Amino acid sequence: MQSEPSPAFDPEEEEMILDGIERFLERDVRPYVAELEANDIYPEEIVTKMKELGLFGATISAEYGGLGLPATTYAKIVEKISATWMSVSGIINSHLIMAAAVERHGTDAQKESYLPRFASGELRGGVALTEPDAGTDLQAIRTVAKRDGNQGYTVNGTKMWITNSIHGNCVALLVKTDPQAEPRHKGMSLFIAEKGPGFKVSRKLEKLGYKGIDTAELVFEDYYIEADRLIGGVEGFGLKQVLSGLELGRINVAARGVGIAQATLDESIKYSQLRKTFGKPICEHQAIQLKLADMATRVEAARLLTERAAEAYQSGKRADMEAGMAKLFATEAAMDNALDAMRIHGGYGYSKEYPIERMFRDAPLLLIGEGTNEIQRIVIARQLIERNPI
Repeated sequence: MQSEPSPAFDPEEEEMILDGIERFLERDVRPYVAELEANDIYPEEIVTKMKELGLFGATISAEYGGLGLPATTYAKIVEKISATWMSVSGIINSHLIMAAAVERHGTDAQKESYLPRFASGELRGGVALTEPDAGTDLQAIRTVAKRDGNQGYTVNGTKMWITNSIHGNCVALLVKTDPQAEPRHKGMSLFIAEKGPGFKVSRKLEKLGYKGIDTAELVFEDYYIEADRLIGGVEGFGLKQVLSGLELGRINVAARGVGIAQATLDESIKYSQLRKTFGKPICEHQAIQLKLADMATRVEAARLLTERAAEAYQSGKRADMEAGMAKLFATEAAMDNALDAMRIHGGYGYSKEYPIERMFRDAPLLLIGEGTNEIQRIVIARQLIERNPI
């Protein structure tokens, strides 16, 4: 199912929104990042402000109480947020993937019931896809939803690396409703799963970076879910439904990459004018100039690819190749720029006195999140062949 193209968005309105986001970041995020990140504390007050700004409904249609922002504007918001603290962008990303799956594929009753509560932040959460033995290969999941008469399903299984699962209260849950189906994807279904008996957060997962945001292992033990929570109302379309939502997720991750790449460049430009060696600022040394030039070029190329992917998604066309290209390039740019920034900063890049070490720890997640970059290359190649048959 394709989304409908959205009408053109007023550039002045977009500018007002982005200015508002910048004020929010300056007032409510930047002063607190160091402490929250260092202690891996969930940013409750920041989340409350995000609810007030309507960010949990950023891409949800105005018809359901959301802001109805185009993906192009959403990507710019994510870039700004990630340049300040990437973890904050993750709080809305997984949530909006869940919302996109419902808005694109849900029944009218599901949309009317859930989307307004998603938009307000009353219900917050993400997508429960990966498992201990099934990461990239989602068709290998083992969580099973067994039909229990005509009223609902009983779910048993384990999910791993689930964002927003501790402080959130709802997930889009990918399960097998027919474990024997061939091909395997025809036996997969997607449910709207709210917390309740049998839905357990078994442990918080400790991470190298991406601190503050909650990531956990979930265990489902005889978790009962009503049949009307099956997205779309028909079994067997779960993988297709969640993959269409992941297009938006990959655009988000690409935009995060742009944000990290831009922030590390900005810090490096500033530091290179302050730090002196051999009697002159290091920005006058050719070795540093070459790094700055490469960093800036990566940022611009990554931003353009991300904008193109967002435009493709917004047009309603299939956008997995464009999203894959943007995600691949922008996240590699973030990692490369973070490393170059650390080299430019020298010892200070390794110190918590500057934000470079945090960005250096955050950047690797982007290479593996929302599908590894190796998988993105395969997606791109397959789409090239499919779109250009001979």
